[in-house]
Amino acid sequence: MWQLYQFPLCPFSRKVRLLLAEKGVGYEPVRESPWLRRDEFLDLNPTGQVPVMADTERGVTLIDSSVICEFFEETVNKAPMLNGTATDRAEIRRLTIWFDTNFYAEITAPLLHERMLKRIVYKQSPDGQALRTAMKAAVNHLDYIDYLLDHRTWLAGPTMSLADLAAAAQISIADYLGGIDWKSHEQAKGWYVRMKSRPSFRPLLSERMEGIPPPADYEKLDL
Repeated sequence: MWQLYQFPLCPFSRKVRLLLAEKGVGYEPVRESPWLRRDEFLDLNPTGQVPVMADTERGVTLIDSSVICEFFEETVNKAPMLNGTATDRAEIRRLTIWFDTNFYAEITAPLLHERMLKRIVYKQSPDGQALRTAMKAAVNHLDYIDYLLDHRTWLAGPTMSLADLAAAAQISIADYLGGIDWKSHEQAKGWYVRMKSRPSFRPLLSERMEGIPPPADYEKLDL
């Protein structure tokens, strides 16, 4: 059976978990804190990063969320997340990379550093300026989501795709850490409510990181 090495506030693990749930792929979640740099985990992935999926019976190890998602997209026909023409798939990949790289670098990573790692690893207080910068960047990204949804039903086109999973995974972590202000972003808010309402998403919203509670309305659908 597949094992997925992850921790509750890893956005890339959440992207993989959303895709696996949509496709109906079973797996066993394995809690892994990458900052601990365990030797056993480094043997699986020398970079020490999650997510990693492993099937020891078959001797298969998959590293990196993009690799994992593409693997199951190629091997499981149910609920395709890279669909349409070559041009359509290129747009899905473009937006997936946008949220995996730009959104993560500007918003999710700083929030995780200031509100999670500084608290549980470094025992330090967060930098208020760094938090304000990340939250300001989040507004710009929500503006872009609003723009996309002015022209499309889902982020990359007429159907839900890997781009929606990648975006929702990043936003859910930023939202957990108090970095999202939904005011004046009705299009983005409506899309995120649709994502939160999916059966694949609900288990993620019930998870908690020890000592770091989310905002009171984190799980609510009426943002």
